[in-house]
Amino acid sequence: MSATHTITHPSFGQMSADRVIIFDTTLRDGEQSPGFSMNLAEKLRMAEALAALGVDVIEAGFPVASKGDFESVSQIARNTKGAVICALARTGGPKDIVAAGEALASAERKRIHNFISTSPLHMKYKLRMEPETVLDLITTGNTAARNLTDDVEWSAEDGSRTDPDFLCRCVEAAIKAGANTINIPDTVGYATPEDMERIFAMLLERVPGAEKVIFSAHNHNDLGLGVANTLASVRGGARQIECTINGIGERAGNAALEEIVMAIRTRHDQYPFTTGIHTPSLLKVSRMLATITSFDVQPNKAIVGRNAFAHESGIHQDGVLKNAATYEIMTPESVGWSRSSLVMGKHSGRAAFRDKLKALGYGELEDSKLNDAFSRFKDLADRKKVVYDEDIVALVDDEVRDHDRIRFESLNLSSRSGKPSEVELALQVDGKTVAAQSSGNGPVDAAFNALRVAFPHEARLALFSVGAVTEGTDAQALTTVRLEEEGKLVDGQGADADTVVSAVRAYVHALNKLLVKRDRAEPEALTA
Repeated sequence: MSATHTITHPSFGQMSADRVIIFDTTLRDGEQSPGFSMNLAEKLRMAEALAALGVDVIEAGFPVASKGDFESVSQIARNTKGAVICALARTGGPKDIVAAGEALASAERKRIHNFISTSPLHMKYKLRMEPETVLDLITTGNTAARNLTDDVEWSAEDGSRTDPDFLCRCVEAAIKAGANTINIPDTVGYATPEDMERIFAMLLERVPGAEKVIFSAHNHNDLGLGVANTLASVRGGARQIECTINGIGERAGNAALEEIVMAIRTRHDQYPFTTGIHTPSLLKVSRMLATITSFDVQPNKAIVGRNAFAHESGIHQDGVLKNAATYEIMTPESVGWSRSSLVMGKHSGRAAFRDKLKALGYGELEDSKLNDAFSRFKDLADRKKVVYDEDIVALVDDEVRDHDRIRFESLNLSSRSGKPSEVELALQVDGKTVAAQSSGNGPVDAAFNALRVAFPHEARLALFSVGAVTEGTDAQALTTVRLEEEGKLVDGQGADADTVVSAVRAYVHALNKLLVKRDRAEPEALTA
């Protein structure tokens, strides 16, 4: 798109050249991150939050991958309003495209996103196809998708390493077959900003019909250039950016939605574009995803890391006090941070607790979850002198998680120096209480052994990490557990003032995620 050009898109109508579509793939590419997994209820929660954030397109999943993926895409399509719901399919897989169309049937607005590799390396070793065969599949695949919906996107997997002449031929074929969004991914994070800007400028100049479609950028972060490459792509003519909350995704992840959006907003002089994102909700959605995935945001992460607006240097603190703009290029409030981190206590009532949850972005909780969370809050307030926002977030996140099959009930521990620890544990498994006893070399080992008795499984403990939610000796423990089973990794988190209980909660959370991941299988690459 030139500086003044407009196009008409089936889902967005007439679009001006300065409008950038935000395509979020947290629920598809993001969920492929090692250790991540979401159940249906969690995906629905995230989809609702993404739509409220102002995301234009939500890539809900890969329907042909499993019955669970099909069902999650179908439910998101049925229940999520305001955004285009997108499903992924392989270009040369007729069953993929049919499954995507069926899963999207009830969507208010829908898109089928099909892809095939186009680089010499991928065509030779992954697809084992000749270039002409790939071109034929691009035509048949996009024609099939267009017969099911007016909104079709085609992606050239490993597009950044594709021969320019062949890439032009592929894009032209996709456009002629009915694709109205063309995505050029930097699938392995190899490109530089100069590469990506040049690719999009070339396609707009050389491909017949390029002025009638939207070009899209999907950049991975293997060299730490995902966001830079995405912004360069927009400079080159891309008007859709594919990204994820917190930058999650395969390997080193994807370009981070929050960083791209705030770069455009903060440096409008360099990037004179607009998005539909409600930026004060960025932190809330970031925290929600971190809770669901059990993957904490690094403290120094741009925009949403807890140190993003922290100032320890005396010189910096002095400057900020005199004028915040001296060391803050955006306001904390513009992305959802509050200037206050306080604080409730044991005399706080249910109404105040409910108001605090709304202020922290939780909205209206179901009565049962609110009651459970409030009960844990009162118990924590009796043990801690000061209860901070971070404490409330940790314990409420633990309660609002949707545990499909397993839930922690109680734990009794007996431990003496030099003697094995003894644990009595009670879980709810499929709605029924299951009790177990075990011993171990220390309280945590005993508790985990009891878990294996209560819910037998062969998963290996790959990671066990304990931190603190806040400072002080009375701080809640925040535990992370990673389980591995047949190459599948899942992470779980739990918080409690009792370190052993927090460990058990984390293990149970990981087990529930493992049950979800057992049912998921990635389709194989197409071959000739």
